[in-house]
Amino acid sequence: MEDSAPWKYSDTFEWMERTRTGFGPLIITCAVNGGIQGKESHPALPETPEQIAQQAKEASDAGASIIHIHGRAPDNLAANARDSHTYREINSRVREACPDLIINNSSGGGPETTMEERFESLDGMPEMASLNLGPDMSRFRVPERPDSLPDPHSAQEFDCIIPFTYGIIDHLAELMAERGIKPEMETYQPGHFGVSRDMIARGMLKPPYVHQFVMGYQTSILPTPTHLLQMLSELPEDSLFFVCGIGQFQLPMTTMAILLGGHVRVGLEDNVYHSRGRKLTGNGEAVERIAGVAATQGRSIASPAEAREILGLRLEPSCY
Repeated sequence: MEDSAPWKYSDTFEWMERTRTGFGPLIITCAVNGGIQGKESHPALPETPEQIAQQAKEASDAGASIIHIHGRAPDNLAANARDSHTYREINSRVREACPDLIINNSSGGGPETTMEERFESLDGMPEMASLNLGPDMSRFRVPERPDSLPDPHSAQEFDCIIPFTYGIIDHLAELMAERGIKPEMETYQPGHFGVSRDMIARGMLKPPYVHQFVMGYQTSILPTPTHLLQMLSELPEDSLFFVCGIGQFQLPMTTMAILLGGHVRVGLEDNVYHSRGRKLTGNGEAVERIAGVAATQGRSIASPAEAREILGLRLEPSCY
């Protein structure tokens, strides 16, 4: 799709011209769950393969063309999946519920997942997968998981780091290339462009290069208009960008992405609230809201087929 091909998003005059000619369809990714919080934080957060497929269908019906998934361990739904079999089951159920949806598995895991266990999600054979471009340091509290839920636990405190190194990132990129998986590069701050540029220069990635700007996370770039514009000024050529904002920053940051010609990620992994004091009913409502924002700006919502063409993915959905 010519109007959706990568362009220089920070170019003043090109942006002005595209406000006249159009930015092209908006790709919506929905991160339906996460590697940290589960149903103890929101009853709609899916944990089992069946629940993940149901939430994927809800998000797809609302306009999402990509579903980002964290698997949960079948023997402990409070923990992350550690084997490819679980991811294959999840992906199979999602494909059954959503025949043309783009499936994106996390390789980030959770705070207690080993690096080798993070690689297992790639053998679930998703069409895309997240690729962190640097270490991930965080400190947070997981609330008590009550006895009314499977695998209850007391409140937990974490102070941890996921030690992504150049070598680990290269290895993950190589595994993705071997499996035909498109990397979605998790870009937390401008220094991470040095990592993606290095991989591009060595021919490890195929265009268009997909960068996901993670804004408002504890050690990511601050979620402000100025910082988003800074990220755009450093974006490598032939790149597409997505924006996700954490918590209360989800709506303003994704709205800005729409205005700047980019794409968005929403979902219960990043934010469980619709507004102060009112939680989202589920992933579908998060997608519906951002689709409504796009409509006010005259941007259509990309179908999965359109998203595949824009992202350079194979046109036939994966089978499981």
